Amino acid sequence: MSRLRLMILCGRSARHLHVANTLCRAGEALAIVQETGGEWNLKKTLKKLRPDNLFRKVWRWLRDRRRYTGNPEAKFFFPDGEPRLDHPERVREVPHINHPDVVKLARDLQPDLICVFGTSLIRGDLLNEGRLGIVNLHGGLSPEYRGADCTFWALYNGEPEKVGCTLHYIDAGIDTGRLIAHISPEVREGDSELVLFWRAVRDSAEVYAEAVERLGQGERLGAVQPGKGRLYQVKDRGLRQEQKLAARLASGMLKGMSLPRRVCWFANETVKEQST
Repeated sequence: MSRLRLMILCGRSARHLHVANTLCRAGEALAIVQETGGEWNLKKTLKKLRPDNLFRKVWRWLRDRRRYTGNPEAKFFFPDGEPRLDHPERVREVPHINHPDVVKLARDLQPDLICVFGTSLIRGDLLNEGRLGIVNLHGGLSPEYRGADCTFWALYNGEPEKVGCTLHYIDAGIDTGRLIAHISPEVREGDSELVLFWRAVRDSAEVYAEAVERLGQGERLGAVQPGKGRLYQVKDRGLRQEQKLAARLASGMLKGMSLPRRVCWFANETVKEQST
């Protein structure tokens, strides 16, 4: 068995740190790249200040401030202490994930695999790096649920059995690359959107690590997605949709629900399902 040399691109939230730590145990992490968001220009500033964009950002900030009071995500993923990386010495900070420094770093380090979770959309030359390519963890079941807030939309559409995450290769599209695995968490009566999302991410971290190990053994993983499904955007989710889902959950939408954890692997164009 060969431990793959990894370059990890991730966000800064507790869930991102948890996944990065799990990957560091599955392979040899050469670098952990995080965005600072510190590079601005006039075009970007004007776009952010457009009334529709500004209102949407303020609304999401108010909503998330209310939902994240007391930092429940940190307590979920790091119940014994503060969120932290096991290897902070490997962190490299960049203004954004498509910065030329990231491409240069990938070419200098020559990783076997680039692992992504929680970054901006990857474009350009970076898509060509990584001996085995670039793998991403997406918070929805592609291709049916692509884009943003997929746990919310699966519940909103009355499909709690379709809450989950997708492990897939990255291509030039949005969540359209070859499928490696679908990971669906337990769904129980009384669950909230956030708990289901966090549970899916926690389960997915283990599957992500297993995929790294299987690729290190020379196994071929991946199958072409059957279509593109729907792409959900941040702007699609508003106060009316929030209120409607809240009412459905309060009225017992998940009453009697008891779905087990499910993992569906896509290997050599075949599908292997398992429940635990």
